[in-house]
Amino acid sequence: MKSENEQMDKESILNDIFESDSLGLLEVKVKNPIITADDRLVASFEEINSFYEKNGSEPQKSTDMNERGLFSRLKGIRENALKIKSLKKYDTFNLLQLEEEAKIVEIHSFDDILNSDDFGLLDMTIEEDIHTLVNIPKVTTMPNYIASRKPCKEFYKYKELFIKCQYELKIGNFKLIKFQNERIEKGDYFVLNGVLLYVLDIGKSYKKNGNVNARLKLIFENSTYSDMLLRSLSAELYKHGKKVDRNNIKLLNNDVKNGYIYVLKSLSNDDRITTKRNLYKIGFSTTSVEERVKNTKLDPTYLMADVEIKTSFEVYNINPHKLEKLIHKFFHNSCLDIDIVDGKGDIYKPREWFIVPLTIIERVIELIINGQIINYRYDTTNETISKKTSDIL
Repeated sequence: MKSENEQMDKESILNDIFESDSLGLLEVKVKNPIITADDRLVASFEEINSFYEKNGSEPQKSTDMNERGLFSRLKGIRENALKIKSLKKYDTFNLLQLEEEAKIVEIHSFDDILNSDDFGLLDMTIEEDIHTLVNIPKVTTMPNYIASRKPCKEFYKYKELFIKCQYELKIGNFKLIKFQNERIEKGDYFVLNGVLLYVLDIGKSYKKNGNVNARLKLIFENSTYSDMLLRSLSAELYKHGKKVDRNNIKLLNNDVKNGYIYVLKSLSNDDRITTKRNLYKIGFSTTSVEERVKNTKLDPTYLMADVEIKTSFEVYNINPHKLEKLIHKFFHNSCLDIDIVDGKGDIYKPREWFIVPLTIIERVIELIINGQIINYRYDTTNETISKKTSDIL
């Protein structure tokens, strides 16, 4: 046995060595923090959030193995009350709905294996190998602002718009056409990755690198909204979307066509006109709308400027003049009040221009056709249609 003095001498020598290590060469450091099961669970759920944000819908049981894996993972999480509780604050899109019976999944098939893979440990892409870490959050440099879809708390205000659009698509009044990088306007409908969206508003435009851009307000049929950029939406629609074409809608599908009710937007540079939001002309024509709006620069009826056709309605078996008058009467409190000087110096006061959102105009035409317009009034302050007081009481 070694003597007690020898043992003390060795300990003294070791202490001297560590104390003289001024450069810290002998210090043992932990290079990476320990990744816990909770960390892996959160990371795997964030992948599901990313899929929803990109596609506007939760993953489905498809032939795409990556999507199918995310679908199975989400299903497994939903069946586990403890996992739902721990992920609650990360549930940006309200994807977690507690199943009536949260249970442990028994393994009987390949799908059961995927269903039990809550951490996504079985997910593998072609590029991955044993040296690649997966499902661990990476530190990346992100832009200062990224538009993402979030739950729309006031979706009830827009639900009827989507119901109406889907109905018109079903009966053939509206149709889906390929998006060809055409102009995106407020009030337009598009289908992006299978989800119907509505352009609620377009912010102030600006130029960057020679390109015009603007921040949008978009409402999606799946009760979410986004404020993505105009050029970003255009690029996504070109790759994965379609436009809802609402031109030349037949109000009554009978044999006798009387003419067209049309809605126009002025392209005037007059400040009295450009500063008016939602300014539209509602008129009637027995010829095609394109023919009717030729040479508008010379006509005070069209504010002595070019116009853009926003929408038109083929009118069947109904007096179009009466229809036009009813529309004008309904919106009379919102009529544009300015004087226009024609080429001869005469003063003209246009009476067919109204400050009303396009969606409201379309809705009013529909109410006139089905005979329900007598029960409604237009609220100019809030720009909404509401039932008359006598009908509410």
